[in-house]
Amino acid sequence: MTLRGIEKGFSGVKVLEGVDLTLQAGRVLALAGENGAGKSTLMKVLSGVHQADAGELRLRGRPVRFATPRQAMDAGIAIIHQELNLVPGLSAGENVFLGREPRTRLGTVDWSRLYRRAGELLARLDQPLDPRTPVGELSIGQQQMVEIARALSLDAEIIVMDEPTDALTDIETEVLERVVAGLRDAGKSLVMITHRLPEIFRICDDVAVLRDGRLVHDGPTEALDEDRLIRHMVGRELAERYPYEPPLPGEVCLEVENLHAPGVHGLGFAARAGEVLGFGGLMGAGRTEMARALCGDVPARAGEVRLRGRAVRFASPGEALAAGLVYVPEDRKQAGLLLAHSVAENMSLAALTAFCGPLGVIRRGRERTAIDHYVDALQIKLNDVDQRIDTLSGGNQQKVSLAKALMTEPEIVILDEPTRGVDVGAKREIYLLINRLKRQGKCVLLISSEMPELLGLSDRIMVLAGGRITGEFSRADATQETIMTAAAHVEAATETATQ
Repeated sequence: MTLRGIEKGFSGVKVLEGVDLTLQAGRVLALAGENGAGKSTLMKVLSGVHQADAGELRLRGRPVRFATPRQAMDAGIAIIHQELNLVPGLSAGENVFLGREPRTRLGTVDWSRLYRRAGELLARLDQPLDPRTPVGELSIGQQQMVEIARALSLDAEIIVMDEPTDALTDIETEVLERVVAGLRDAGKSLVMITHRLPEIFRICDDVAVLRDGRLVHDGPTEALDEDRLIRHMVGRELAERYPYEPPLPGEVCLEVENLHAPGVHGLGFAARAGEVLGFGGLMGAGRTEMARALCGDVPARAGEVRLRGRAVRFASPGEALAAGLVYVPEDRKQAGLLLAHSVAENMSLAALTAFCGPLGVIRRGRERTAIDHYVDALQIKLNDVDQRIDTLSGGNQQKVSLAKALMTEPEIVILDEPTRGVDVGAKREIYLLINRLKRQGKCVLLISSEMPELLGLSDRIMVLAGGRITGEFSRADATQETIMTAAAHVEAATETATQ
């Protein structure tokens, strides 16, 4: 498959300019670049979601033009999008074969064959789940595996994976890497978009880099190292990856004692103003459940939470927000943003009362000044703050989600996987923002599955397993080995929790 001179623009703004790319059978190509560089747009042109304004696609030497994703699918091209595209009310098996259900001789859906084949595909991905389970009951990682199973079910010749490991555990990532290796050995052509640089060097044969819509590098992975790859991506030298600043700890502002909630069993800890308290653990360890219980998104069954010494129990995230505690959720698409609304509307939504005059009229000038401040501070790439937020790249959507939370000027900030789907340059901007929050005396709770990030930014680290704290480490004592040892205590923690 070759792409020649591909150009694409939206609302008069060019997103892709003269991109040439060749996809080879039996090779894995990494498509790298910062958020907004044009990676997902290029793959959407390849898969028929968008049509190029100029340029040509050639498949097996013949020019092709896909007017719909179905046409690309029928031509042997499958894409796993960064944002999950599943129907929550349908089962895993139904999602795998949605629109392509096997039929009986009478033309009805052959349910037994559908579930059998879906089960085989999920087993290939080491997913021991019942394909009849509704997708809405699955974890985000399991849902991602259902997306991957759907792509495998197509038996496509070209498979595009857009951030496929973002929601996966380390074990699930290892499984996916084995599947990718098997597909490569079978002669498939694979494209992987990922911001996790070690994955590129572990999995991919070649690397193509986009910057501001142009192809700036294309060659074998072995000719690069991480520093040179980053230079191609951002166009400059990047200072230290984790710009840590020592804490300026103030008074204890958050105390949790014997907290019980769905997925959480007897948690207790204290956090101070001016520090970053990190939370590590495997997928399903209870970190997100803890955050949701603290902000009132799910009810706590027992225990006590105190803000600056005062006992609180929030019935909703709105009550927590009014008290100075804000939660930035992991799943920005489902829980963090209103995708049909503008960037400006999303960013100022939680802080509207701060912009209201005596009669409740919003002071638009004041609101716009605050919005512009955060656009500049977080270097959010957009054409206009009035554009719909679903037109932004995933990483820029994440920055808007952060800005939305910080605009409320909270005292306690809970960040759940704040750099998920974010490129190396944007990650550093978020890290600098975290340092700024520390200097301002904010209390930051950082939930992260990226071990170097957790170790690089945290002043202290709590490790969860089975909904319980299984380890607590100072910055000096924390290592990948000690954290993983504590995180692996799932069986012991779960057994204790049920007693």
